[in-house]
Amino acid sequence: MPKFPHPAPGELRRDPRPLLGRTALVTGASRRGGIGYAVARRLAAYGASVYLHHHVPHDASQPWGADPEGPEGVAAGVRDARTDPEAVVVHGPGDLSDPAAPAELITTAAEALGGRLDILVANHALSGSDGALDDIDAAMLDAHWATDTRSVILLAQAYARLRTALPPDVPGGRLLMMTSGQDIAGGMPQELAYALAKGALASATRSLATSLADLAVTVNAVNPGPVDTDYLSGADYEKVAARFPSGRWGMPDDPARLIAWLATDEAAWVTGQVIDSEGGFRRD
Repeated sequence: MPKFPHPAPGELRRDPRPLLGRTALVTGASRRGGIGYAVARRLAAYGASVYLHHHVPHDASQPWGADPEGPEGVAAGVRDARTDPEAVVVHGPGDLSDPAAPAELITTAAEALGGRLDILVANHALSGSDGALDDIDAAMLDAHWATDTRSVILLAQAYARLRTALPPDVPGGRLLMMTSGQDIAGGMPQELAYALAKGALASATRSLATSLADLAVTVNAVNPGPVDTDYLSGADYEKVAARFPSGRWGMPDDPARLIAWLATDEAAWVTGQVIDSEGGFRRD
């Protein structure tokens, strides 16, 4: 018996549905133009059942607005991507700035998905209510901390408690978070409250990975770089596109492919990492 046995040839072939039978919660999946929707479709295509969290009032307050077909239209698009006819796709609301909401969401999602939650993708974030150093105030800082950082840590806490109660033969879990390149090059000086909140998540990634390791849960964060989620147009849009070697923005499915892979067993040896998925975006 070799000391380091190699996988059998059959084990090297990729399973087209590597998440068959798994369950996932994706937060911030409230409109079809967003990353959350793209992630949810990928997970469903890989065989998972998915719970879509949404907070429509947030999108309705932004320039891009809420999805015209609402949460059910978003869920319908995810259902269309399913490869397992028995997988379920359900959705529900939640204002994660409420300290009680993260734990409630974990409980609700797990119950809707048959009592188990394998994958948690914390994709939600607060947009706007921000500025440069001279513009921000305590309310802006508190708002971004509550939604972008505190809620994610509380989701992780509730998720860990849920995993603790599972039998030992349950497959390993996945916690995936989102950062925004706030630690690269010149940072985000015009969105200081958001950058601070996302930076805290990046710093917490390794600590959370250590905290959840004994539960067989990997923890990673993804920086998707500039992604076309309908928030910019015109000359500014073209200026950003020119900074990519490909000449185009990242599209929601670009980071979704990485996030979906991190959710599979192929990524079981990757944890505690902040991974940039930016298509070579130039900041100089």
